[in-house]
Amino acid sequence: MSPRDPLKRLLPALHDAALDDARWPTAARLIDEACGATGSSLVVGDDARVFFAAFYRRGVRRQDLERLYYANYFERDERVRRLLRLREGKLVRNADLFKARELKTSPTWNEALPLSGTRNGLNVRLRGLHGLRVIWVIADPVEGDWETGRIRTIRRLMPHIRNFVHLRQALAGAEGLGVSVIGLFDSANLAVIHLDRQGRIAQANDRARELLQENNGLRQQDGFLRAWLSHDDDRLVRLMAAALPSRGARSSGGSMRVRHPRRGPALTLHVHPVAVRQLDLGAPALGALVLVDGTESPARLDAGRVASALGLTPTESRVAVLLAEGKTVPAIAALSGRAESSVRTYVKRMHRKLDVSNRAELVRLVVTVAQGPRRRRRH
Repeated sequence: MSPRDPLKRLLPALHDAALDDARWPTAARLIDEACGATGSSLVVGDDARVFFAAFYRRGVRRQDLERLYYANYFERDERVRRLLRLREGKLVRNADLFKARELKTSPTWNEALPLSGTRNGLNVRLRGLHGLRVIWVIADPVEGDWETGRIRTIRRLMPHIRNFVHLRQALAGAEGLGVSVIGLFDSANLAVIHLDRQGRIAQANDRARELLQENNGLRQQDGFLRAWLSHDDDRLVRLMAAALPSRGARSSGGSMRVRHPRRGPALTLHVHPVAVRQLDLGAPALGALVLVDGTESPARLDAGRVASALGLTPTESRVAVLLAEGKTVPAIAALSGRAESSVRTYVKRMHRKLDVSNRAELVRLVVTVAQGPRRRRRH
């Protein structure tokens, strides 16, 4: 990898990994090499829940470190609340997330971080979809301390990591994880538009064609994808230009909200580059994907209230809330890092506990409890 452009090989690998799970270990290894780090981790969650966590060291997932941390340290890790409240994009050393007295007494600082090789690591909070937060943890440097060049590379990589997570979240919500680029075109849950390398609409699936005809934010003009509102259109044009740069330039993806021209619900749109894989001799080829994954974010349900009211364990209540928010079993498995069989086991267990016969009854019960009025405390 050229020291002048450490992202040259990494970004195409990251774009591939967003659409193909099998390519993530390669991308993770290249992230470590580009940053001069021994490893990195991605954690996705909100104030109450962790939906996904993966610790990688030079392209190898370390589930042993994940189990050790979440079984023994997560609940008492002083950094967690502080990380969730960091200003987005602010890069912080692990040592700076502990108070002086905690550096002497904290099991996380004195045990967990040395064991996982992250005591001299860096942390940054990135924005996820639907109010979720993404914590990117960069493990210890390979040697020495964090040099200016390494820090600069990490900062350049931040928006690409955020865009990677956004696309994965959109695909998980639409049951599109693990589906090929061509397979996505058949999705009933996503509006999918293929752009050629000149930025023209090459193909659009049924849902995308309906969307373009409904005039609810997006339109087609002379073969190009456009937004109805000028401010959104300017941003969309910039996003597509970044995903389809001139030959030799670095491509990048991105996400945006597209507003309805008559105050209807907004759309969430993702533009994702597709790597050139073979010599095409100038023939039209797929240059980028545009995915439109729905309307305004649904209201979050209170998992704590569900657990308390229905007598569920924290894990059961999280699964129940995700079902009630419209997530499928495969999507819940992808978000939580659990096997689909484990998620189904939790669902069956809740059926027995709550004496319901199907998921529809379970969801109705959860929504009723989660959105019901809070009881007033007696003084």
